[in-house]
Amino acid sequence: MPIVFVLIWSTGFVVAKFGLPYAPPLTFLLLRFIGVLLILLPLVLLMRAPWPGAKSGHIAIAGILLQGGYLGGVWCAIKIGMPAGLSALIVGMQPILTAFAAPLIGERVRPKQWIGLAFGICGVGLVVANKISLNGLSWQSIALCLLALISITVGTLYQKHYCPQFDLRTGTIIQFAASIVVVLPLAIAYEHLDITLDTVQWTPRFLAALSWSVLALSIGAIFLLFALIRKSAATSVTSLLYLTPPTTALMAWAMFGEQFSLVGVAGMLLAIIGVCFVVKK
Repeated sequence: MPIVFVLIWSTGFVVAKFGLPYAPPLTFLLLRFIGVLLILLPLVLLMRAPWPGAKSGHIAIAGILLQGGYLGGVWCAIKIGMPAGLSALIVGMQPILTAFAAPLIGERVRPKQWIGLAFGICGVGLVVANKISLNGLSWQSIALCLLALISITVGTLYQKHYCPQFDLRTGTIIQFAASIVVVLPLAIAYEHLDITLDTVQWTPRFLAALSWSVLALSIGAIFLLFALIRKSAATSVTSLLYLTPPTTALMAWAMFGEQFSLVGVAGMLLAIIGVCFVVKK
């Protein structure tokens, strides 16, 4: 399950490269969230899946942080000029941030795990080192990346503490519906979204990116993430995100011919070793 999760999750940056030229970031995410509801809601009603009841509010808050805050922050930052390598490095701080906050939800980070977390962030740094550039950098893009980092960290801890157990089908619907409520007014205000969707170019490339975002990322990867949060400690789950930049770099090398140096290979191996230190009992 962790391997499949990392492989699917890592395609997110590739999807952004395919999709963002054809739609503003919040509009793209809004269409993605609506697509999830259009697919899951009929299935949930047919299967009569149980709704979470009293936990719904907690599930909605976690969803706003994990979907709206994290994805909205990263995608908007990249759209206004944040280099992808630097954004990956900033968001890559999440496992360490989670480890520092883990005692708040009753989890203890062992010394060996701290070593693994240090190895992991060093590995991520090596992987993205040749992609880090300050061109186009602004305080707005840095603020958006920091918002994404804080959102996914707090969202993971919040869900682990307040609502680790719920039906994935109905819980996912609640999370994406709550995210739509937050993202929709922002898209209207800042991206001039209207019912005609005239800011979207409906090219085959965009439709492919949107379809993969809905089916693989927002349904497949999120179901796997929730299952991992349910079964494992928050620090162990978030440490898997150290493997995202190396995996994404390999995908970009294979699909777009982007450079992948020996330093990047060393960083990938260091990240893998770091994750092993964190998740091994």
